[in-house]
Amino acid sequence: MAAAPVSSVYIASPEGDTGKSTVALGVLQALAATTPRVGVFRPITRSATERDYILELLLEHSTSDVDYDMAVGVTYEQVHADPDAAISEIVMRYHDVAKHCDAVLILGSDYTDVASPSELRYNARIAVNLGAPVLLTVRGSGRTPEEIVQLVELCRTELVAEHAKLVAVIANRCDPDELEADADALKRAAAVPSWALPEVPLLQAPTMDELCQAIGGEIYSGDPELLHREALEVIVGSMTIEHILDRLTDGVAVIAPGDRSEVLLAMVNAHEAEGFPSLSGIIMNGGMRPAPSIARLIAGLKPRLPILATDLGTFETAKAAARSRGRISLSSIRKVDTALALMEERVDARELLRQIEIPIPNVTTPQMFEYQLIERARSDRKRIVLPEGTDDRILRAAGRVLQRKIADLTILGDETAVRGRAAELGLDIEAAEVLDPLTCPLRDEFAQEYARLRAKKGMTVDRAREFMADISYFGTMMVHMGVADGMVSGAAHTTAHTIRPAFEIIKTVPGVATVSSVFLMALSDRVLVYGDGAVVPDPTADQLADIAISSSRTALQFGIEPRVAMLSYSTGESGTGADVDKVREATKLVHERAPELLVEGPIQYDAAIEPTVAQTKLPNSQVAGQATVFIFPDLNTGNNTYKAVQRSAGAVAIGPVLQGLRKPVNDLSRGALVADIVNTVAITAIQAQQESGATPEGSAS
Repeated sequence: MAAAPVSSVYIASPEGDTGKSTVALGVLQALAATTPRVGVFRPITRSATERDYILELLLEHSTSDVDYDMAVGVTYEQVHADPDAAISEIVMRYHDVAKHCDAVLILGSDYTDVASPSELRYNARIAVNLGAPVLLTVRGSGRTPEEIVQLVELCRTELVAEHAKLVAVIANRCDPDELEADADALKRAAAVPSWALPEVPLLQAPTMDELCQAIGGEIYSGDPELLHREALEVIVGSMTIEHILDRLTDGVAVIAPGDRSEVLLAMVNAHEAEGFPSLSGIIMNGGMRPAPSIARLIAGLKPRLPILATDLGTFETAKAAARSRGRISLSSIRKVDTALALMEERVDARELLRQIEIPIPNVTTPQMFEYQLIERARSDRKRIVLPEGTDDRILRAAGRVLQRKIADLTILGDETAVRGRAAELGLDIEAAEVLDPLTCPLRDEFAQEYARLRAKKGMTVDRAREFMADISYFGTMMVHMGVADGMVSGAAHTTAHTIRPAFEIIKTVPGVATVSSVFLMALSDRVLVYGDGAVVPDPTADQLADIAISSSRTALQFGIEPRVAMLSYSTGESGTGADVDKVREATKLVHERAPELLVEGPIQYDAAIEPTVAQTKLPNSQVAGQATVFIFPDLNTGNNTYKAVQRSAGAVAIGPVLQGLRKPVNDLSRGALVADIVNTVAITAIQAQQESGATPEGSAS
């Protein structure tokens, strides 16, 4: 048996429709959270010309430089032609992949074309030749606990016959009512760690776009964004309106002929009406379109609900829809989140990794850092307020945060509108609190407090009530009063709009007069702290010292040992001029205010980060060549440098993270992606974990 040069795991199953991609995503995330370079390998794929959508999905979540062509072994056709030669080719191609990885997830075949005598046994042969232990995945649906155990024992026999090493078992797609019984039966019978996952209809549900392809249809009207929503059920609307309405459920798609105008109008209005389920879409069949007057009426209503049109008859449309199965693909963000949350909740990742024997790394990759952020936030959930409830990115991020239990959330906005739009997008935000600043009873209480804080500025309670109608002021007051632990805003508003209320209400921590920011720069092997890149345009020496001290505290909050470099165009005593003198003075102030800090300045960037340069320029420094916190002399330098490193070095820039405030408020870029918002919520929750929780006192100056 060839010894694998890296840690690896082979995910195999004895049948199709096991939901193996769900398991693979969860295992891949666990590997990427603990191992720097994680690759993916697919020993057998369906076709040399047709792209394997599961492989594409996994490669998107991997962390190595392995591309699609490298990650493919052989096709079914090659296996049928010469099984032994196919294994030789697989072994060679696998080792080419392994050269670029610290760990490899190997995904077995899909049973689209079963090889004789046993596809599982052939997968076992591959696993043995790759030196990879096997994680067995079986389907639990339609089976009793005893039948699942019998299937696992049969598979074990197949694996043993080929000398494959079984390290864990996952029974997926189990009947939710039998889930615990299935899990208990596996634990009693299996000689290896085992877990059971429930059937989740969403993971098999087709999107409206997939349904459109299945019926050979076209889009008649509606919001294209909603074509990504899954249809959890498809019904034929052939009965009277009242009976159709009684059968509507969240996520249902309704089939109706294009000339059934009363059905079309009823469905469009039911989707928008409060108290009715949110539909996934309407499928007009029969090749008919609404009459011109009805078409004008529908157009006038401007429905966001997707309406598809097909030439198929009712029976053919229903049959095609029933055959359509959803895929977890690159565009299936909600399914990916659901799969990851399912694996996180039901499978002990640490125990699984122990079985695979993953070594402990000595580096931190962006994926590892992001995973650590989420784990820390989840360990002590805090309530974060998201003021921009009308932004789809905020709603999508909220759905992910809630699903993965990263934080508790309060979303600001009209509750009917916020929850209605989330439902349209197929998002579950039921666990979120939704408050409307215009009608919330807290508005009067907040106005009283804001008037007290700003009394010296002539603030009255009546004027304060007007301020509390603003989402940023209302959200900031929630944090100040302890109703929320932190706030994340700025996706649709300026930085000033987000942080001005914090200056007035929350104010700075004792000993620090400057509110500033840092970016957490996740490089390929470590995480650095850059400050300030977003708030203070041209800091004085005193402000630079504040920024350095705040940045070192932020670094500690996120597990980064602070070694502070006060950056300038000159290193040590060699340079002169107002700019370098400012940095020199700031360094002196840091030494005075925080003598325990390791700080060096003025110092050039290359001397701060590169040991060989440091040895030449500052050979006796405890910071030079190993700095972790970089303080830039002004906003122009800081902002441009973080963007240059982000784009040129492929770093993941997380932030800006505001610092110096008594309670956490964080600003988003207006171009923030959903993942950026999720990370910022996690960061804000971690900051809140560090806070004492005391409500600021005193008046704003």
